[in-house]
Amino acid sequence: MIKKMALLIMAAVMGLGMNINAFADDESFFDWLLTTESRNEIKPMKSELYNEECGDCHFPYQAGLLPEASWKKLLDPKALEDHFGDNAELDDETRIELLNILIADSADKSRYKRSKKIIASLSKNEAPIRIIDTPYIKRKHHEIPDKLITENDEVKSLSFCDTCHQKADEGNYDDDSVVIPGHGNWTW
Repeated sequence: MIKKMALLIMAAVMGLGMNINAFADDESFFDWLLTTESRNEIKPMKSELYNEECGDCHFPYQAGLLPEASWKKLLDPKALEDHFGDNAELDDETRIELLNILIADSADKSRYKRSKKIIASLSKNEAPIRIIDTPYIKRKHHEIPDKLITENDEVKSLSFCDTCHQKADEGNYDDDSVVIPGHGNWTW
């Protein structure tokens, strides 16, 4: 029975044209196959460089929240001179290394469920520079009244993911982990 199952899985992989070597270094194909974690949320950012350089100023948004084209726009040297009102210039070596990290796990390359939903919500050449401008993220938050976000001094904007999503740093944006400051749990 186990042998048949293994053969069926291998046949399915080969039939789907999946490249086992395409999996990131930190997760093997079999790890992915045997766990559900990667199919649930967004891959957490484990890069020390990324978490230091980007997470020093804001929540270190996971690469899987935007497509590759968006990250290329955001890490363009000119764009970093005015990064949402702040100068975030980097030396070329660091900038390119960060860009490569983000591209490797960008939404269009990710196998994670929410990344796939983000990509599915975008048109072919759409590359928003704000995560909150992606149709998927807008749709997921459209029922929350302004008084709980923009009019809430403890939240202010959807840009502060980790204010309400208690497990955002783990890449978990599940509804069950949402606690809106001054309001409490939010259920859709």
